[in-house]
Amino acid sequence: FPSEPGEIMALGRPFDLGMFYDCRSDKLIPGITLWDKEKLDRDMRVTSKPNTEFKIVASESISDKSSSLDVEASLKASFLCGLVSVEGAAKYLNDNKKSSKQARVTLQYKTTTVFKQLTMDQLGTGNLTHCEVINKGLATHVVTAILYGAQAFFVFDQETSEDENVQDIQGSLKMMIEKIPTIPFSARGALKIEEKDREKVNKFSCTFHGDVILEKSPTTFEEAVKVFQDLPRLLGSGGEKVVPVTVYLLPLTTLDSKASKLVRQISLRLVTEAQNILEGFIELETWCNDVLKSPAGQNFPQLYKKIKKFKGLCSEFMVGLKRTLSQKLPLIRGGGEKEAVLAEVLKKASEGPFSSHRLKQWMEDKDKEFNTIKTLINLMKNTEVVSSENALTDKVTQTEKALVFVFTSLDSPEPFLSDLERYLKGSMSTISNGPVPIRWYSSQEVANSVRRKAKLFSDFQESNDDRKSFRFLVVGLADRNHEGSVIYLYEDGFRVSQDFEVPTSPTAVVSSRKDRKGFHLHGTLQRHSENLHNTLQRQSDKARNKIGLKAPPCAPPENLTGTASSTVIRVRWKGPKLGKGVNINGYIVEYGQTQKKIQWKTEQSQSEEILIPGLQPETTYSIRVLCDCGEQGISRESSSIIVTTKDKESHEAGTDIR
Repeated sequence: FPSEPGEIMALGRPFDLGMFYDCRSDKLIPGITLWDKEKLDRDMRVTSKPNTEFKIVASESISDKSSSLDVEASLKASFLCGLVSVEGAAKYLNDNKKSSKQARVTLQYKTTTVFKQLTMDQLGTGNLTHCEVINKGLATHVVTAILYGAQAFFVFDQETSEDENVQDIQGSLKMMIEKIPTIPFSARGALKIEEKDREKVNKFSCTFHGDVILEKSPTTFEEAVKVFQDLPRLLGSGGEKVVPVTVYLLPLTTLDSKASKLVRQISLRLVTEAQNILEGFIELETWCNDVLKSPAGQNFPQLYKKIKKFKGLCSEFMVGLKRTLSQKLPLIRGGGEKEAVLAEVLKKASEGPFSSHRLKQWMEDKDKEFNTIKTLINLMKNTEVVSSENALTDKVTQTEKALVFVFTSLDSPEPFLSDLERYLKGSMSTISNGPVPIRWYSSQEVANSVRRKAKLFSDFQESNDDRKSFRFLVVGLADRNHEGSVIYLYEDGFRVSQDFEVPTSPTAVVSSRKDRKGFHLHGTLQRHSENLHNTLQRQSDKARNKIGLKAPPCAPPENLTGTASSTVIRVRWKGPKLGKGVNINGYIVEYGQTQKKIQWKTEQSQSEEILIPGLQPETTYSIRVLCDCGEQGISRESSSIIVTTKDKESHEAGTDIR
């Protein structure tokens, strides 16, 4: 509204009739009015405007949040770059989710009470006071009417676990929140809801943003219901505690042609572009938070520091971008600069080193590393993870022997972060186009080697989990001689092997005992040769130590496949390669209905296939196979396959497997 009356949202700011306003910077001119207070009070017209509504806000986008507060594009641009500081209910605009695993639904309450406006009597130039504000060009508009009322946002959050779906939890949240206006209370002041619903709402947390002053903000669902239903009383019986909601402005050029004016508004296209850029940084921050809170982020400080640094660099860039926008917007609106200047700033932000594409690409790469480590840690699920070399030293000195799986490449250099840092310091204008280093988790050869070591390590640990004098640990340490991973052996607190090879079969059996986990071994195990530069270590490697451990006789079966009828499943597999002196007497097939805790049943097979009869139609089964090597023991179980039986019609049609 460059030359016409217009309206803006108050957003918790202390507007009053007759106040000056600068639409170029979206700033109030506090403390002075264009007319004296006596005339304003005398000639003010008051109209009743009662209206109350509430709605559910499920989206967290800047656009939807702004729409819920009726914020138009120009004011949104000022908010995004920090020109406008919001208060009261409008603080909801700054409330962003900290994690993508956070289910969130918001309940908005909105009421209006009275409309106050100035009459035409004030608009004559002879009635004006404080004309110096107009003469100095400090403002562009004057407040001529205000709609009063109040708003409140109840933001409900629930943290979800790894196996919970955020959308499902959000749906459950929404169903309960829709009931808030009508939920009754018992005589004792407790919510009258079903017990199953009470269990759900006890998991909710609440954050309140409102124009109402409360003695204590609600933090639980029950407290939120009480405040919501009490809001009409809290606003006062006569609405005396309401605040400005919508403000109506008159251009000062209507009263004085020499007054400063709003020359142009920022185009919707550029406002949307700025919004998308800043929203991208908010999403990145949430992404970083998720990674930092993950087990890999918590257990491996090398990875934590990288993500923390990346998050800090993005934050620094965003602060600088907002500062630039806050400088350019008033100049463009006042005609001091062309809109093309803003377009160039946004283009530089979207195509430069801090472009959304480059930042997301780096985070996706780190996500791959974190997920790879997560998979490997899950593979070694019973192994303790230590977060530092000091913690490792403390652990290995507390046991006679320790086998340590080491991630060796977690602190590899990050050229991209270095480029971002130099860009912020002004020492480079574009990102370098040098070759991207191949990471250990991106190299198929290295990644396969790490996974193989982790699997052997896990098998070895499970076969020896009853040996109290032997400890199994995982740590991240730099080791330039071994890319990806290596296994260290410690004895009495000292490292005696820097590349221990986990045995896949025994070299000499002193005594053995067949059981479900394998067999006991007390024999000699040959270690891999060590670095030549370390004489003492090399001498240690030449020694052959009796370490009294046990190992599975062979690897588990592989390449499992399954086909099903309605009541029978046929499973085929391939036996593993066998070491010298190892024979497979048969196979143990375990199966059970797929659920959180599988109740395994057992069948025996003398060949590399089996028919499992007597199953339920349309039921999903997990199946795995082990090698039975007789006196030499039993292998680890294979990877499970999932097979679903068909419906009864298939059975009647004669499609059973024979």
